[in-house]
Amino acid sequence: MTVKPGWSGRFFEDFEVGDVYRHPLGRTVLEVDNAWFTLLTQNTAPIHFDRHYAAQTEFRRPLVDSTFTLALVTGQSVTDVSQNVFANLGWDEVRLPAPVFEGDTIYSQSEVLEARESRSRPNVGIVKVRTSGFNQDGKVVITFVRTLLVFRRGHGPQIARLETA
Repeated sequence: MTVKPGWSGRFFEDFEVGDVYRHPLGRTVLEVDNAWFTLLTQNTAPIHFDRHYAAQTEFRRPLVDSTFTLALVTGQSVTDVSQNVFANLGWDEVRLPAPVFEGDTIYSQSEVLEARESRSRPNVGIVKVRTSGFNQDGKVVITFVRTLLVFRRGHGPQIARLETA
């Protein structure tokens, strides 16, 4: 039997300005996602959890908490962008051009804007990406720029792997 390694993510050396990564997994936002996230973050805006209240707005239904959308789309990008992250440095230019509703399926992609060596940490590089999330109809629901430190190949922590005889 031949054991082949699975995807282990990109290291700093793998990023090239202009590359676009279409992240492989979409995710349908469930009612429970919105309710739990709103509760966990102590967001008291009734537009997220009070159907009667939301019915009186132009949307006629609850909006998904926008910080959930930010967290979801960031999470979708991990496989391609930050599997080997040392640290996130920031999220900038967060824009929410269209609402997300319970039942929407969100997909995402990221474009590499910058990749440069770190002057203070030789074991990592600085990567900047623009990530966009869009719904099942192709409508963009969020964009943001994220800057992160990514380990150089051979400098990140080793992940324990099952060894079989």
